Amino acid sequence: MASVFQAFPQLRTAAPRLTRRLFVGRPCLNSPLRAATPPRAPPSVVQAVRCRSTQALRNGAATASAHEEASILARASAQRQAGPRSFPKTSSKSVAYWLLGSAASVFGIVVFGGLTRLTESGLSITEWRPVTGSLPPVSQADWDREFDKYRSSPEFIRLNSGMTLPEFKQIYWMEWTHRLWGRVIGVTFLVPTLYFIARRRVAPSMAVKLTGICAMIGFQGFIGWWMVKSGLRDDLFAPGSHPRVSQYRLAAHLGAAFAVYCSMVLSGLSILKEHRLLADPAKAVAAIETLNHPALRLFRGSVSALVLLVFTTAMSGALVAGLDAGLIYNEFPWMGLGLTPPKKELFDPFYSHVPDHSDLWWRNMLENPSLVQLDHRILATTTFTAVVSLFAYTRFSAAVRSRMPRDAKKGIMGMVHLVWMQAALGISTLLYMVPTWLAASHQAGALALLTGAVVLYSRISMPRTAIMRQIVKSHPLQTQMTPPLRTRLGPTKSAAKKPQ
Repeated sequence: MASVFQAFPQLRTAAPRLTRRLFVGRPCLNSPLRAATPPRAPPSVVQAVRCRSTQALRNGAATASAHEEASILARASAQRQAGPRSFPKTSSKSVAYWLLGSAASVFGIVVFGGLTRLTESGLSITEWRPVTGSLPPVSQADWDREFDKYRSSPEFIRLNSGMTLPEFKQIYWMEWTHRLWGRVIGVTFLVPTLYFIARRRVAPSMAVKLTGICAMIGFQGFIGWWMVKSGLRDDLFAPGSHPRVSQYRLAAHLGAAFAVYCSMVLSGLSILKEHRLLADPAKAVAAIETLNHPALRLFRGSVSALVLLVFTTAMSGALVAGLDAGLIYNEFPWMGLGLTPPKKELFDPFYSHVPDHSDLWWRNMLENPSLVQLDHRILATTTFTAVVSLFAYTRFSAAVRSRMPRDAKKGIMGMVHLVWMQAALGISTLLYMVPTWLAASHQAGALALLTGAVVLYSRISMPRTAIMRQIVKSHPLQTQMTPPLRTRLGPTKSAAKKPQ
């Protein structure tokens, strides 16, 4: 027995209690002898305090263990109900940070693409090899082969006939770097997209968005070559004209890049916003009720229109760049003797392609450098006025000022700063006859202004339906949300269709 007690020390303490309970009959416990035994002395104060403290610790440990076990069982039950391969309701924060990092890379390649165009390096590579083109020329024979291909291009024949091989290498490296950067963006977006979808790190709607962005990136590469190809064909140039890429294709290439960039920024910001709302549902309900207030309806609609206006102005700038329209009328606000050139110059029949001149208006608006620059001036002035007017509206309207969220106020203030900077860059670029560094800064400013508009839009937009349901489920809204226009017009249309 001694060896048993040495092996199990706790058994020595529990043995008397177990012996009494297991081997003593109930009649013996109720015998007069037991009843006659003197009562035990009451415990001391120290013993009572010690007993209660240890009892509280034991009860707390047992309760914590029970709660932990219950949470584990609840998570396991939820996983069994959801299934092992189901998508989450909200995307991971790591997806948002990756999207914003990819957007920063797209911002950089847009600026670098502007430098490639301004240095006239875009036509130095005369063929499109999506895979093998990633490797640059290594040997002297490779460089001679690439230089011979460039010598047969219209740009070399008409403009750079005296170019040497070292000069060709400079423009070649610019275009090669631009193309390689585009390939890197494509790979670093496609592979993580497949990973996040396969590991179920994104919501179903975000998986669709990421797939769409991947398709847009791939299509962007095709548009880039389609644009370059327009500058390698003699049949697209008028006799004696400057070899350049088509302004239509240049605008399409830049517009697609802007669309990819905005999609990345909006998707990343929406994920971070959803996590922020779900972290504090009570605060989220208050924010949603504020944004849904009728006083902010005009402001929210104006921000959406402002995003489209900034994008349209940037696309008109692409037409100016494609036609080198910034090299004429290098003054502001005048254009010659007045605010606008003469009407004959703006609507010149030279740009019409049909005998009846039915295309006179739109051909001049898209192909006449004088009218294209005037259109860009008008759009830029309209954008500047719209931003300043929206800022004044948020400051002088008491209803809007009192209900507008703080982050929206910061967003509109940032837009004001950006639009002033962009206006100064645009005027300076025109006055100094389009120097390379100023023109590239002006293009970067356009994308920065569009970024400010997109960020402001994301701050005042409503979360998607799935997130709204989670928030309202935990904290119901105090005010009734305004139903869509189709829902409100439904009863009216049905009543109108009833026979009299």
